[in-house]
Amino acid sequence: NRDGTRLASGSEDRTIKIWDADIGTVIRTLTGHTDRVNSVAWSPDGKRLASGGADGAIKIWDAGNWTNPRTLPPRHTNRVNSVAWSPDGQRLASASHDRSIKIWDVDGGQEIHTLRGHEYWVNSVSWSPDGKRLASSGADRVVRVWDTVGGTEIPKELRQYDNVKSVSWSPDGKWLAYACEDNTVRVQDAI
Repeated sequence: NRDGTRLASGSEDRTIKIWDADIGTVIRTLTGHTDRVNSVAWSPDGKRLASGGADGAIKIWDAGNWTNPRTLPPRHTNRVNSVAWSPDGQRLASASHDRSIKIWDVDGGQEIHTLRGHEYWVNSVSWSPDGKRLASSGADRVVRVWDTVGGTEIPKELRQYDNVKSVSWSPDGKWLAYACEDNTVRVQDAI
């Protein structure tokens, strides 16, 4: 979380574990997914946790009490591989095996955009520091960049030689780093 006192992990056993980061012990186990939990992400203020699972569900957990998570409407038709909060904590991006990316209004529980362009499943999503762009990586060996306001692809396709497993922005928003299944990490200009 934001202050570094807690960690969250998703598991094959369909649970999420909240850890005390100082002593490395589990302080809470969350249940609610019906298949493995592929991704967890703390909101920027640390008050909520998003989870995405192989059951296709996206859940929003209140870090104050951890009970009764809110489930976003089932819009993905396959497993959710990645969830990521926007820098302002108002939106959430989700990447799925159904080859789509969704951008959500978290408080309203509504889907804002569906982004399509990947030819195979989408592994990872990452917001730019200003929240105006979203990077995605997929099994189609491509990193794509999207305009999060208009919901359109920005012509910045970065084609690779292997499945791109993860993508992340530099803190200044000028660079994209991504990890490929061929055990390489690449850094490229994001602009």
